[in-house]
Amino acid sequence: MDEYESVLCVKNECFIYKIPPRSSNRGYRAADWKLDQPDWTGRVRVCAKGKECYIKIEDKNSGELFAKCPVDDYPGLAVEAVLDSSRYFVLKIVNENGQHAFIGMGFQDRGDSFDFNVAMQDHFKWIKQNEKLEAEAVQPDLTPKLDLSFKEGQTIHINLGSHASGATSTSRPKPSGGGLNVIPPPPGGVAPKLAPPPGSGASPASPRRTFTANSPASFPGMGSFGPTNLVHHSQQPKTTVTSSEWGDFTAASGYVKTIKCSSQSLSSTEVA
Repeated sequence: MDEYESVLCVKNECFIYKIPPRSSNRGYRAADWKLDQPDWTGRVRVCAKGKECYIKIEDKNSGELFAKCPVDDYPGLAVEAVLDSSRYFVLKIVNENGQHAFIGMGFQDRGDSFDFNVAMQDHFKWIKQNEKLEAEAVQPDLTPKLDLSFKEGQTIHINLGSHASGATSTSRPKPSGGGLNVIPPPPGGVAPKLAPPPGSGASPASPRRTFTANSPASFPGMGSFGPTNLVHHSQQPKTTVTSSEWGDFTAASGYVKTIKCSSQSLSSTEVA
């Protein structure tokens, strides 16, 4: 089947120059041409037919072919960019007899030269990708592959982790109260009374001493008290103080006052 011709890029204006022979192996320079006096003006088309790529320079009014440049590779000898500009190229044109010559081609707009450049790059990139796929098709992958299929008579055991019907769970119960480690109350429903923290207005509870009524107790700096001067810790004395008694406290500069506490009496002496 004959392959059809596809047009990769068309630019309606291009300038053609007769260029002098290459002076050195460094390349061509567009500054050596008469850029303001092009030798011919027309349009350029980049065409492809299968893997073959060629450039046609035609008359922009009649479409008559002026020159044809077969492109075997890009960048290559068929299309070469100049050293001092991105808008000018050197083309190797070939006639029907196989004779070739080198001409200069340029664009007025820099965007036209960019499109011309990209069209040929994409074509040869596509050729390389196709060649790679064809090579992989001819040479199959010989690397060993992992065989995960079941063999004849082979079985597999899957443990779903289910418990026996009569088995009991050994997991620890989760504490109630939203996951916080709250100490449960003691049996009987009575919670222990905790002492208030220091600084909350109440002094921490101090241990209470117990004295017997038969033996006197001695405190530093207070002398000895007999049995009649002690009050048992289980019997709290009931003290009643009136406003007049407090007035006596504040009025007298020095006094001896006796306050009756049930059946016992305590004597206190204050000297101003």
